[in-house]
This record gives sequence, C-alpha cells and structure tokens, in this order.
Amino acid sequence: MTRPLDGITVVSLEHAVAAPFCTRQLADLGARVIKVERPGSGDFARGYDTRVRGQSSHFTWINRSKESLALDLKQPEAQGALAQLLERADVLVQNLAPGAAARMGLAYEALQARHPRLIVCDISGYGMDGPYRDKKAYDLLIQSEAGFLSVTGTPDTPAKAGISVADIAAGMYAYTSILSALLLRGRTGVGSHIDVSMLEAMGEWMGYPLYYAFEGAAPPPRAGAAHASIYPYGPFTAGDGGTVMLGLQNEREWQAFCAQVLQQPELADDARFATNALRNQHRDALRALIVQAFAALSAAQVLQRLDAAGIANARVNDMADLWAHPQLAARQRWRDVATPAGSVPALLPPGASNAFEPRMDPVPAVGEHTRAILAELGWDAARIDALAP
Repeated sequence: MTRPLDGITVVSLEHAVAAPFCTRQLADLGARVIKVERPGSGDFARGYDTRVRGQSSHFTWINRSKESLALDLKQPEAQGALAQLLERADVLVQNLAPGAAARMGLAYEALQARHPRLIVCDISGYGMDGPYRDKKAYDLLIQSEAGFLSVTGTPDTPAKAGISVADIAAGMYAYTSILSALLLRGRTGVGSHIDVSMLEAMGEWMGYPLYYAFEGAAPPPRAGAAHASIYPYGPFTAGDGGTVMLGLQNEREWQAFCAQVLQQPELADDARFATNALRNQHRDALRALIVQAFAALSAAQVLQRLDAAGIANARVNDMADLWAHPQLAARQRWRDVATPAGSVPALLPPGASNAFEPRMDPVPAVGEHTRAILAELGWDAARIDALAP
C-alpha cells in the first residue's frame, strides 16, 4: 500500500505539543519521522503525567509512528550525526526555545546552501522577527495574547480552552504548510522556509470575534457554553437533571422548535422573539420559558422531540462517553497502537481515504532507535557505543 508521504524523511527537534502534533500527522501519511530527543529524559512532554499505563497522555497521543534518536546536541559527535541526517532529510521541523536552533547552525539561511532541497519549518510563539521574537510562549499565554480568553468563559470569569488549542492550531498550520512546500518543491526542485507563529495561528482562528468587533464595535460577550450571538443555542437542563445541547440557525427552525419541541406554537409569534437578534436580546426571558417546558421531560425525551423537529442537538458527553461513542465504533475508527507499556487504543486520523490506511506504528521509548539510525549512517560499533552507551 502506497501512502502519500512514503519516502519522505522528516527530522524533528521537537518537544511539547505544536511540533510533535505536526510531525505525527506527517507520519500518519507515511513520512519517516526521526524525533531527536535529550538522552535520558527525552521530550519533556513525556513527564507531563502518567495516565497511560505510566506514560504521558500528551506524549502517547502525538508521538506514534516515530523513531526516537537520543542526542546531546551540545556534543560535537552528536552534532555530526545530526548533520549527516540532514544530508538525506526532506524536512527539518523545530520548536526549540527562541534562537536555540540558530545557535546550533540550524537556521534556514545556514542550511540552504548545503541542502537546497531541504524544507525548514520553524514553530515559535511569535515568529522569527518582530519585538516579541525572543519572548517565551506557552499555550495558555498565547490563548491570552490572542484574545481567546476574552471571549471564552462566563460573563464573570474568563476561561481557557480545555485542550492546547494554540499549540494545536500552530501544529496544524505547520503540517499543511509542509505539505504545500513539498508540492512546491516537486515543481521547482527547491526547498523553502516556513515560519509558523502560534500567535498568528490563533489570530486566524479568532477571525469571527475579530470581525464581530470591527472598527471598535463591542466584542462577543462571554456566554459560557452558549453561543454568544445566536439564541437559543447552547445547554439546557431537562427535568431529570440531564443537560441537552441544542442549536437553532434560522426562522424555520424557530417555528418548528416552538410547535414541536416546546409544544407552544403561539410563542413563535411573540414580538420579543420574532428574530434571532430579538431572541438574543431577550435571552433570559426565553431561557426561562424553555427550562420551564423542559422541566416536565427527561433529557432523552427532549432529544427525541428535537430529532423529530429537525433541530440540531447533542448530548453533553464526558471522556468516558467519547471512548464509548457508538458512532466512532460503528465507523470502526479505533486501532491498537503499541507503546513501551503495552498496546493502547488510538483514533484513526480524520479524513478517511479509500486509497490508503494511515500509518499507526508504535510510540517509541526514549532513544529506542538511536543505535539503528547511527548504524544506518555508517557508524561503526565502537563509535556508536561512545555516543549511545
């Protein structure tokens, strides 16, 4: 079976989430990803927690299908090994501390002459230039800088995303930018430099609230789990204490919601709720009416009425519910992936293709492939023993 990136070699000086998320997706498509780690401790994300049979949840999620090469890049011999790897690599990815890659001679400008086909992707908090260039950046800090916290949470309290959304955004743009750079190299024969900023990735994802607040207009209010500008759209409590998530998008759905779900067709003509703007303006009054109607129903009964009326809805699931989600099971989206502590289930990457199966190889131990990779580079046993005792 041929995968889209078979034959592509990626060398990654990566840690945490953004770069590893990018390179795992390249590995999913068949790329060989050589992950350069610190000897002993490895990627510091390995130590975030011990929730997966003693291993980190973050690391298990985004590091399958990679080879781990343990190198102390402060040592000349290790730098030589890395230089040999780059001679045969297609892509170099790094998200080290600001300026660290350049100090090791790994800036694109330093590599371009020796490796004209190499694609270099630098992932950082704020980009390779500008006044924030050297500022350290972590996911929550970028969520804050990008204004994400200003529109997320309750009216009284801002809240961060429950996942590393800034890291994930940067990793996604690095991944797609590398794919486009590979396509471009196929036409020109020349590699290129990709500069991915977490702030700019989140800035793109903040496009709706940015334009909502265009030219000094009021920004979207923090509305908890409800939509900030469409109503009713969010969580509502049923009589059995269960929570139902529902969302209306247009006036036809509003009419159906009143008639079939609330079973109060006259409410559709109430002047307070005649348009979405008015419903949003009077959301407290409308919410009270909806909760009163739902008080006589279980969450399951509310969901049944919503389905019958063609109103979008969802259960408010927790992680146990997601592990057991019937739709994921029906579509056979789970595979087993080996780890140093045994096999664990893993979701197939999104975007099912009829042409190939994504690669789902093991999560590596620190330095698991060091000896094999150095031997592949032509090192003899004594030299390998000196670097990887």
